[in-house]
Amino acid sequence: MSLEPFGARLRRAMDERGPLCVGIDPHASLLTDWGLNDDIAGLERFSRTVVEALAEQVAVLKPQSAFFERFGSRGIAVLEKSVEQARAAGALVVMDAKRGDIGSTMAAYAETFLHKDAPLFSDALTVSPYLGYGSLKPAVDLARESGAGLFILALTSNPEGGEVQHAVRGDGRNVGATMLAHLAAENAGETPLGSFGAVVGATLGDLSSYDLDINGPLLAPGIGAQGATAADLAGVFGAAVRNVVPNVSRGVLRHGPDVVALRTSAERFADEIRAAVGAA
Repeated sequence: MSLEPFGARLRRAMDERGPLCVGIDPHASLLTDWGLNDDIAGLERFSRTVVEALAEQVAVLKPQSAFFERFGSRGIAVLEKSVEQARAAGALVVMDAKRGDIGSTMAAYAETFLHKDAPLFSDALTVSPYLGYGSLKPAVDLARESGAGLFILALTSNPEGGEVQHAVRGDGRNVGATMLAHLAAENAGETPLGSFGAVVGATLGDLSSYDLDINGPLLAPGIGAQGATAADLAGVFGAAVRNVVPNVSRGVLRHGPDVVALRTSAERFADEIRAAVGAA
């Protein structure tokens, strides 16, 4: 039996817990800042602390798969446990793996993260569409079947992204806008929110030239350490701001390993975002 669609579950979680996604990003410098060794024990302690502190509080947790994969099979085992525990505590898990390939390989990536019986099953997965949006079809199909979602890289905040995402097609529309149009088509008629979202940087400034009303969520990195604030969201996302899922990683994680400090920081960001979105 498949889950209720991701979009509906996400809408409810954001309404109940606040529109905030916190990354689980155990990179080496952050482990050091927490007084942990850059080894499997440090990885396990870090991840367990974040999940215990936040999984009952925030709407979404987003593990960055790369920081677990670098430890090999033992790191993947920690990631599996973190996903299981976070979901059991009520948080939605977006796996930040940015997978993208073609044919059977894309299907295998989809099965890894989106099959309901997979050890790494997550509520949603980040994917790259730059082998062509159609290459994502195995992931789109399996997400629909399992009640999961996808976040497609559309307008990312890294400066290198522009050479692809801002490239203009023969029809006069750039590649980023094309990805948004594909997502709007995927989400057509879905209520209260579609399950197929876009990654759109909160640091990009005025995006009024883009149609961000895709009837789906907009995962927005850049709040906190990257320089964007909750007050910037309405100016960047306009009428689509209610569907924004702002992602904060270092802005919250730097308060660890103190569990109370992690919770307090996440609550502050959620309150600021809720107020900014409500006033928009």
